[in-house]
This record gives sequence, C-alpha cells and structure tokens, in this order.
Amino acid sequence: MIMVHFAAFLFLAAPEFWGQFAAFLGLASLAAAGVIFMWAAVPYRHRLSSLWMLIVLLSTNTLYFGLLILNPRASWALVPAAILFGALPIAIALMTFREFRHPLRWVIVVLYSSLSAFLLVFQHRPGNGPDLALNAVFFTVFLGCAIHFWYAYRHATTGAFITIAGFFGWAGVFILAPSIAALFPNFHLEDEVWNLPKYVVAVGMILLLLEKQIEDNKYLALHDELTGLPNRRLFQDRLASALDRARRCGQQVALMLVDLNEFKRVNDTVGHHVGDQLLKQVGTLFTGRMRRSDTVARTGGDEFSIILEEPMTRADAVRVGKTLTKLLENPLEVSGHTLKVGATIGIAVFPDDAADAESLCIAADLRMYAGKTRPRDGVSEKPQPQPVFRPSPHPIRKARTNLQTAE
Repeated sequence: MIMVHFAAFLFLAAPEFWGQFAAFLGLASLAAAGVIFMWAAVPYRHRLSSLWMLIVLLSTNTLYFGLLILNPRASWALVPAAILFGALPIAIALMTFREFRHPLRWVIVVLYSSLSAFLLVFQHRPGNGPDLALNAVFFTVFLGCAIHFWYAYRHATTGAFITIAGFFGWAGVFILAPSIAALFPNFHLEDEVWNLPKYVVAVGMILLLLEKQIEDNKYLALHDELTGLPNRRLFQDRLASALDRARRCGQQVALMLVDLNEFKRVNDTVGHHVGDQLLKQVGTLFTGRMRRSDTVARTGGDEFSIILEEPMTRADAVRVGKTLTKLLENPLEVSGHTLKVGATIGIAVFPDDAADAESLCIAADLRMYAGKTRPRDGVSEKPQPQPVFRPSPHPIRKARTNLQTAE
C-alpha cells in the first residue's frame, strides 16, 4: 500500500480529474496501509468482529477521502461521513461487548470517536479546514499503529524501539507540519524531511526481521530440532553452571543418563517417523515430571540427560529415576501404534562420584551401560567395577570401549 501511495503521487501533476484521482488514490492507500497494519497487529484479528472493524475503517477512510478530494462541492456529505468514523466502531464494540473485550478494541473506539468529534468541529473551517481534516485522519491512523505495535510487540529490542518511535514520529508529522506552516509561514522544509518517519519505520521493521532470525538461529544452535529440548551444547553449559553453583554452596548435583531400550526395534518395525514422534512424547513426559530448576536434554539419538539440582541427594535421584522408568513401562500410544520401550538409567552424583563435568558424564554413562548388561530395575546408581580411563575428546564413547575391553 505504501508503494501504491508513492506511485500515485508521481501523477499529482496530471490535468484535472486524473490529478485529483492520483491524490485520492495516494492518500487512501496510505491510510489503508496504517489500518491494515493495526488489524494485523492485534492477536484477535481472525475474529469476525475484527474483520468487520477492518472493513468499517477502510470504508470510512476511503469514503471520506473521496468526498474531500474528488467531490469537494458535496461538503454537506462530510458531516455524516465524519459521524460514521466514530459511530460504526462504537456499534461493533457494543454488539460484541458481552462476548469479547480487549484493550486494543477500545483504543480504536476512543481514537476514532475523538477523530469524529474533531472533524465535525474543524472540517468546515474556512481556509485550512480540509487540510486539518486530512491531517487529523492520518494522525489518528498512525497514532493507532504506534499504540497497537507497542502493545502487541513487547520486546525491548533496538528494532522494536525504532519502529515504535518511527510510528509516533509519523503521527507527529501531521501535527508538526501544519503547526510550522501556521506559525512560521516563511520557514520551509523539503517534503523528504516529512517522509523520514516512513523510512525510520522501514528500518525498524528490517531490524526486527534480523533480530528474529538471530533469535531463531540461536535457539536452533542450543536446542534439539525434533523435541525442542536443550541439545548437548546447552546441556554441557548448564551442567557446568550447576556444578559451579554446587561448589559455591556446598550442595550436590545429580546427573541422570536415560537410554531407551527398544528404540531401534521401533524404528525397524514401524518406521523412523513413528520413532521421532516417540522421542517427542518421551521428552514431554520427562519434562512434565521435572522441576523448573532441573534440565532435561536430548544428548543422543535415543539418549536423554537430566540435571537435578539442589536440594538433591542420591536417594532423591534414585527415586526420580525409578519414577521415569515406571512411566516408560506403560505402553505409549504414538501415531496409532501401541509401543512399549522401557529405559535404562545411570546416575552419578557430584561431588561424590566425580569432581568435574566430564568425569561426571563418564561415571553416569558407565553405570547406565552396566545397567543394560546387568538389568535389575532399570536404574543403576551404585558404582560398578570400572576400568581406569583417561579423558578423551569423546569421553562417553571412549569409556564404553574401555569397559567392553575390560570385560
């Protein structure tokens, strides 16, 4: 709509009707851009009443510009058109009052009721009445855009600040420009100066897109794409932070490694798609059983890692582990299939079993692997005879190899 506005204004110098039509099209498209933006910014835009409000505002703006520019002799029609600006939004708000109430709906009602009153007072003023009316319409539209965006996009980012400031500046142009013209008639500013807020809003929108892309990339870098859980990178960072806090406070931290027992069979028999859905469901089950201070991460194909922070003891960790294994003992309904997978859990506690994150992971992994070879209740928390090992770039893989060699 902004592009239509600029394109139409290229033909303002056209003779007679075509010049007037270009002015009408340019102004109507500029106002429509603001109205559509307000509609797009509200969270309830798909409600029927919101669609009616959009149609009403687009229609009243277009009607008013048509009367003011294309048919200036029909000044009597401006009075009912001005009344419609306030009456129709009020009617829609009152008709839906019992079933729907939202602050932004009443922002529209207040803004356009105030515009209606202003137009009835000033639109027939000799000399500059039409100009005041046009400026009042655009001030209302872009002040509404600023308020709607401010309410709907509550992010303290540079892009949000620039966009909101640009909309307020855009609305302010329609007060500042006529005020300067009235008070300082010999002072002249180029039209490009008054167009600056449009570009400020555009820059803010571009920054918002870049910020959203950076935020999405950061999320994908730290979370598992399938389950949405923290991935190994974020898990290691949180484990290191948890151990640092435990050292300062003299507390314990438990690490649980959970491996699904029959996951390969699920993939082989019912397909990888069902296996993916199973992993998502298991991740949801585990997350629902943990406290907000704990971390559930997916650190391998069918392996989950859980950090249990203070207050936490070995007995608490064992109790949590048994709860999780019991969850997976019950059949799960996944994509029309009834699956029973079970799990083996290895538990290691800081500082009793290891003094650093890498050694803690190795200890938990060895106990989980020992639980698979000597299954009892699926939870292995007591130290098993373990070979001497040295940390390697792939500690878990190396530890499993060492254990197999020792056995």
